[in-house]
Amino acid sequence: MTDVHAVVLPVGADLYAVPIDRVKEVVAAPILTRLVTAPPHVLGLFNLRGQIVPLFDSAALLGLPSAGSTAFALVLQSRQGPIGLSATAFPHRAILGASIGPSELPGTAGTYRLEHQVVVLLDSDVLLAADRPGRTSSREIIASSGVGG
Repeated sequence: MTDVHAVVLPVGADLYAVPIDRVKEVVAAPILTRLVTAPPHVLGLFNLRGQIVPLFDSAALLGLPSAGSTAFALVLQSRQGPIGLSATAFPHRAILGASIGPSELPGTAGTYRLEHQVVVLLDSDVLLAADRPGRTSSREIIASSGVGG
């Protein structure tokens, strides 16, 4: 198996990774517009050079308790347009070697060792799929907010 070039996303004490070809950029402390009627996994919307980007709670998407404040947003290109995943510390680039096993979390594609830590690789298409129970697409979230995209 080949190495996976990824961006590591710290979420609390845990580390997750997204293949680097899906990542657009990292945004420090995005200023959020909260949406009162949004589902719990949606932290709000932020403006990225004129584009409205929904920010998702990375932990909540994985079915875990929220990790707290959002220090950074990892902006990904999805089928619905740009979306943000919350990070509690600075996301950084890494090369992941061979997988060390599967992951039980929904929307993940295996576990990897990075130095002395375990990193879980995210499958952003599955993680963000609107057809997962309780999920709303990023475009539906923006449309329901009354903000133009």
